[in-house]
Amino acid sequence: MALGLATLLTAEVVPAIAQPAGHSPVQLRRDTKAIHALGVSGVQARVVAPDGRQSVAASGTADLNTGRPVSSGGYFRMASTSKTMVATVVLQMEAEGRLSLDDTVDHWLPGVVRGNGNDGSRITIRHLLQHTSGIRDALPGYTTPKEYYQQRHNIYEPEQLVDLAMAHEPEEFRPGKGWAYSNTGYVLLDMIIQKATGHPAHQEIERRVLRPLGLDQTRWMGTSPTLPRPHAQAYQLFGPGSRVNVTDQIPVDYENLSWVTTTRDENRFFRALLDGRLLPAQQLAKMKQTVPVSAEVQELWPKGRYGLGLVERPLGCGGTYWSHEGGDGGYITLNGVTDDGRRSAVVSMSEARGDTKEHILEQENAASALIDHALCARDASTP
Repeated sequence: MALGLATLLTAEVVPAIAQPAGHSPVQLRRDTKAIHALGVSGVQARVVAPDGRQSVAASGTADLNTGRPVSSGGYFRMASTSKTMVATVVLQMEAEGRLSLDDTVDHWLPGVVRGNGNDGSRITIRHLLQHTSGIRDALPGYTTPKEYYQQRHNIYEPEQLVDLAMAHEPEEFRPGKGWAYSNTGYVLLDMIIQKATGHPAHQEIERRVLRPLGLDQTRWMGTSPTLPRPHAQAYQLFGPGSRVNVTDQIPVDYENLSWVTTTRDENRFFRALLDGRLLPAQQLAKMKQTVPVSAEVQELWPKGRYGLGLVERPLGCGGTYWSHEGGDGGYITLNGVTDDGRRSAVVSMSEARGDTKEHILEQENAASALIDHALCARDASTP
């Protein structure tokens, strides 16, 4: 294993809650071990079968100092997976006639998107949801341990984050004519939700999504740098000998990225979304209208496409599935749910091996394989 982890860690497997028809807990344990074997400190995964029964597995350690085992019910930062919740709220509001996907940013936030070629009169809510706005992704971040310790408690207002993006020219395509991932676009969506409802986006998510589904393990933490217990310590690999515990930090975009959740709740959310419990059929169909992603992101999501806050990826057994991964503060999570919402899987890793492109792709591919195996499984007796 990388970085001598074999001498530090002993894989722990949580017994499956059940042996659901259509999934192999043995394969799930193999897949969590395979991710851990890359050098990822801790891994937890949960698969929910069509009959609702679950399998869970964990590997590695939740704390490199103590060797504490990974909890299969541990909290982690939801990160960009929360974009799907934001998109769900926006589409609910569209169904209620409170806004239109064709509304421009200027309609709701006049003068906010301006300067250096940025023009809010040409960018619609649909463009923001689909990452086709061309607005630069300019959120602050860190690439070294020194930068992490300098920035980890910085707090930014949404307007400040938008201003950072406005200091840059837009991407080299007109709105709607290209694709580039933009966290800034979702900062603007949060601002539009607040303008249209009079409430912060996180309150609308709690009222419209979490409470109706009983997702009591999904919480908005605001500017708190801590997570509820239990949780694994999160680590960021900056290079050889530069692994840093990055658990306790304030998320830069704390409206979007301050959510924490569990594999239980994340499975419940995606199943409810795809089986039609959160959106009318017309809005869910709009959410699933996809466009190609950039060549760079295609390396992470081969043949992947992006809808409105929802990613479509091909299954190895045929067909496609829906997901939205997230990564922030050392936590990286992949998920997937079948088109009918009946089979789902979530894997959360408490280490981001983001120091090289090779490590990023290794971790992404191993986690994607776990999701694919879980969603393609048909016979519980298959090893």
